[in-house]
Amino acid sequence: MSRNKTVKDYIRTIVDFPHEGIMFRDVTTLFADPRGFRMAIDQMLHPYAGERIDKVVGLEARGFILGGAIAHQLSVGFVPIRKKGKLPGTTISQDYKLEYGEAIVEIHDDAIQPGEKILVVDDLLATGGTAAAGIKLIERLGGEIVSCAFIIDLPELGGRKVLEGMGMDVHVLCDFEGL
Repeated sequence: MSRNKTVKDYIRTIVDFPHEGIMFRDVTTLFADPRGFRMAIDQMLHPYAGERIDKVVGLEARGFILGGAIAHQLSVGFVPIRKKGKLPGTTISQDYKLEYGEAIVEIHDDAIQPGEKILVVDDLLATGGTAAAGIKLIERLGGEIVSCAFIIDLPELGGRKVLEGMGMDVHVLCDFEGL
């Protein structure tokens, strides 16, 4: 039976988390299953076979899990983009809007060299705010983004359109309707 499973089959939905009315798409069940996790990493890598990628950038926090595994498979470096105040050393920051306020993400100012080819990864694409802020940081450092890869897209929230409007190539493994 598991032979016919898709990545989406490994993702559970938790109703009313973290707030009432939210259908939380939980990838920890995907990560916990060795076949599911391998399938997700392989499918996230597949579109970039033969492309030059110098570094993988993971967005906090589940993007670190995916980004580390993908960087390992590609034999390239991994760079985290973190919430403000979490990185030691000198950073640059980018603020962005959330449904309920604002947030700030940061990257080390020496993490990416001009002209490096970057793959941005995270587990979920919702409004695109975090990814857009990460893209701006990478571009400020001179990185050239090859693509943005996600496990899940929530199309109703419009994040894919936001990123494509920034000129980004976007690759997702599955989508879920609703919030």
